[in-house]
Amino acid sequence: MKNIVVLTGAGMSAESGIQTFRDSDGLWCNYRVEDVATHDAWLRNPKLVNDFYNERRKQLYEVSPNKAHYDLVKLEAKYNVNIVTQNIDDLHERAGSTNVLHLHGELKKVRSTADENLIYDLKGWELKIGDKCELGSQLRPHIVWFGEAVPNMEPAMRLAEAADILIVIGTSLQVYPAASLLYYAKNEIPKYLVDPKANTSYPVPHLTIIREKATVGVAEVVDKLLQ
Repeated sequence: MKNIVVLTGAGMSAESGIQTFRDSDGLWCNYRVEDVATHDAWLRNPKLVNDFYNERRKQLYEVSPNKAHYDLVKLEAKYNVNIVTQNIDDLHERAGSTNVLHLHGELKKVRSTADENLIYDLKGWELKIGDKCELGSQLRPHIVWFGEAVPNMEPAMRLAEAADILIVIGTSLQVYPAASLLYYAKNEIPKYLVDPKANTSYPVPHLTIIREKATVGVAEVVDKLLQ
């Protein structure tokens, strides 16, 4: 059974109603990254940071996977599929994908500020200042903030290196190190990039670019691979 590795970004979930960060009407228009997505911001104003992620989490409970999420699940009938996502939502899992690796953390999880290995599922959408781990330390969002290490990057690289087919969906490929995964795949394998704003200048061999939103472009790729 061939290995398919799928890298997904914000465009994968946008059609579910999850606001992206980098578009003209995205979240960064309302917040500075330095104020809500760095460890310094957490130390400086934990309430602001926590409120920001509570709002993201609350929104997540109000949306559902879209057609592109469900289409990817169909590939598991014929391929060994691993999804590497930059997204912090759980829409891939809710659609039924069985192998999902989160590069930037998970919105529905929280972790200890004393021991990063103490990770918990959060019941409901609200984390409160004063909620503590078993060590007595404040819990924080289980998110990889800008400037922090990306613990799942190495396993993601290994998956990309072992891929027989690589699919990239809904990402600007501007956020590193995640964007570098495209270059870890073997030169000779087929690669697909689905994004309405895809750049044609990527020096990547055997790359098919589909300038469509996820629900349209993913269906096109999946239909081709299942034929």
